Amino acid sequence: MHDDFVTSIAHLPHHSRQLSAGELVFERDDPVTSCFVIRTGEVHLLRRQMDGGRVVLQRAREGAVLAEASLNTPLYHCSAVAIRPTTLAVFSRRQIQELIARDPKVSNALNRHLTAELRNTRMRMEILSLKKVGERLDAWLVWHDNILPDKGDRSRLASEIGVSTEALYRELARRRQQVQHHS
Repeated sequence: MHDDFVTSIAHLPHHSRQLSAGELVFERDDPVTSCFVIRTGEVHLLRRQMDGGRVVLQRAREGAVLAEASLNTPLYHCSAVAIRPTTLAVFSRRQIQELIARDPKVSNALNRHLTAELRNTRMRMEILSLKKVGERLDAWLVWHDNILPDKGDRSRLASEIGVSTEALYRELARRRQQVQHHS
């Protein structure tokens, strides 16, 4: 899922970083020196709460830019942890900032990228505000052209709509029964 911003920075010098599940990419208040693109795996941006709980701010998967809002801040405002084995492309923040400053096409690509992220975040928030599993699934389906992911990716769907995998499967089974009943 490479967008044009990722494509526009791909020629910059970068290196790969391998992470194990549970390994930190960065911690809150670390200085921002790099920009990361997920090559394989998954990384979550987390904010820890006073009670020890965690809020997931981003679920970055293959092709995603991790914590791109940090390109313009001196310190990270959250932590990032690999959820499963992950490979990152690590770019220099300074080099990306310089490229954005001198190339309007890259600046526009970043703007389009951030706009799409904002739109997706608003949709996720709306989905999570819905009370029933069926309502959340319906909203997700509208956003994804009424196409369910393959069975192997349905636990990811459950996570995206904020329900347990079991609750999602119960809802899908209920819908199959309704279709069979009406046939």
